[in-house]
Amino acid sequence: MVFMKKREMRGGNMLYPVPAALVSCADRNGNTNLVTVAWTGTVCSDPPMLYISLRKDRFSHHMIKESGEFVLNLTGESIIRATDLCGVKSGRDTDKWALAHLTPAPSSKVSAPAVAESPVSLECKVTQILELGSHEMFLAEVVTVQADEDLFDEKDRLDLGRAGLVAYSHGEYRTLGKVLGTFGYSVRKKRK
Repeated sequence: MVFMKKREMRGGNMLYPVPAALVSCADRNGNTNLVTVAWTGTVCSDPPMLYISLRKDRFSHHMIKESGEFVLNLTGESIIRATDLCGVKSGRDTDKWALAHLTPAPSSKVSAPAVAESPVSLECKVTQILELGSHEMFLAEVVTVQADEDLFDEKDRLDLGRAGLVAYSHGEYRTLGKVLGTFGYSVRKKRK
């Protein structure tokens, strides 16, 4: 086996790819906003929990901290331009919903709206906030998930491959590509 020579770099955030997600939120007065996050992930399965990390100066930060709720909306190819726009424009200066041509949709368990164009929306309630330096991490319980009907297969299983999900990798948005295997395939016995 031939190994490639490695190049050492200074410490940095090189854990890629990560989800390209839109977070929708609302304050106590009903004002809403959207913010793009890539610093997000699963932290627990029982109860189902995830995290998002936001800079304290982001306009959405105070809304999430005040309300204790948000919706993490997965993004597909059809809304990736809007996702990028919501990451570079500030809700202090513009209505990102209108600017990005996105539609707020009612959530069932939180006050923040979901993004109607998102294939999957995870409604979340914050359980803990960790101050980490430049960012604060919002740990949150996923209280319900809303998924587009057309993502379910003939056996009524959620097929996220149909969603055209997009990942963020070192400054680029990328599609997820082909399936290489499924969980446990490396040890599964082959059928004869």
